[in-house]
Amino acid sequence: MARSTRISYLLSMITISVWLSVAHAAEPKLAQTGFQFLSVPSNARVAALGKAFTAMPGGSMSMFYNPSVMAFNPARFDLSLSQNNWIADIKHMAGSFSFRPARGRWGTFGVSLMSVDYGEFLGTIVDPSSESGYQDTGNFSPSAFAMGLAYANALSDRFSFGVHVKYASQDLGNAQVSDAGSETGFRTKSYSEGVIAFDFGTIYRTGFKSLAFAMSVQNFSQEVRFESEGFQLPLVFNIGISMDMMDAISPDNEKHAFIVAIDANHPRAASEQIMVGGEYIFLNALALRAGYHHNVDERDISFGAGLQLAYGDRGGRIALDYAYTPFGIFDNVQQFTFTFSM
Repeated sequence: MARSTRISYLLSMITISVWLSVAHAAEPKLAQTGFQFLSVPSNARVAALGKAFTAMPGGSMSMFYNPSVMAFNPARFDLSLSQNNWIADIKHMAGSFSFRPARGRWGTFGVSLMSVDYGEFLGTIVDPSSESGYQDTGNFSPSAFAMGLAYANALSDRFSFGVHVKYASQDLGNAQVSDAGSETGFRTKSYSEGVIAFDFGTIYRTGFKSLAFAMSVQNFSQEVRFESEGFQLPLVFNIGISMDMMDAISPDNEKHAFIVAIDANHPRAASEQIMVGGEYIFLNALALRAGYHHNVDERDISFGAGLQLAYGDRGGRIALDYAYTPFGIFDNVQQFTFTFSM
């Protein structure tokens, strides 16, 4: 057995063992996680596929879902910029950049950035002496951001691993809290917290056509505490498979591709979920996508499309992607992503 094959096998077994042990040990805490902005789709292609993306081929934005996938992207540079017009007029923006020097000999390096604008809110405090029973404390604008570094390496032409280390922070603004020691009876307290979190994963190309199997863990971190009771980040365990079905139907067909992906997710804050996505690509220029979410509140389907101009022999492309997700009682969600690779 070749050394790289032994290493790939060993890492696969370690990943499976860690995944199973942590998933088994994690007690379900339904709706008890925070920093939920980390769970929002940060790419239009991913959103259109119903987040069934653990084993899908991708560029730098893969670091948000399974950083190991970056190792198989042939482009030397890959830049992705996204804007998500999320529910309740929330603006969710994300960007990623990857660098693959020496044709991947030293792996692939990446950086990521995510920010959230929740809009403006009116702050109040309880005041029994007031006719209305409260006092205005002025406007405040909650926000959140995350920034990270990623690394992925292909140990063979079939197996790769990756890790994404990020710092996530959420600022809920200031609040007036009771303080018997102050002259006014109140003091200003800042509600802003941050934590370091990890995403890591592996992907294995089986050698049968384009069939790939992958696993990932997202948002592994310590507990965060704003007040007396702490909470966890939205930890998610993912297992996924993907395959270009045209490999089985018409292996020599270069005009069409139809990639199907299936993910099984075990989130800390919800019951197990199944995601299914399909992507049809014509002439490597036009993509039509659809996704299905099973056991996800307020949404079950998503749609999208993409246009791209491919060039060169190292994965160069310019692409614009769009996703549309009906969101039940909330406004429909639209998302846009621009990608440049060379």
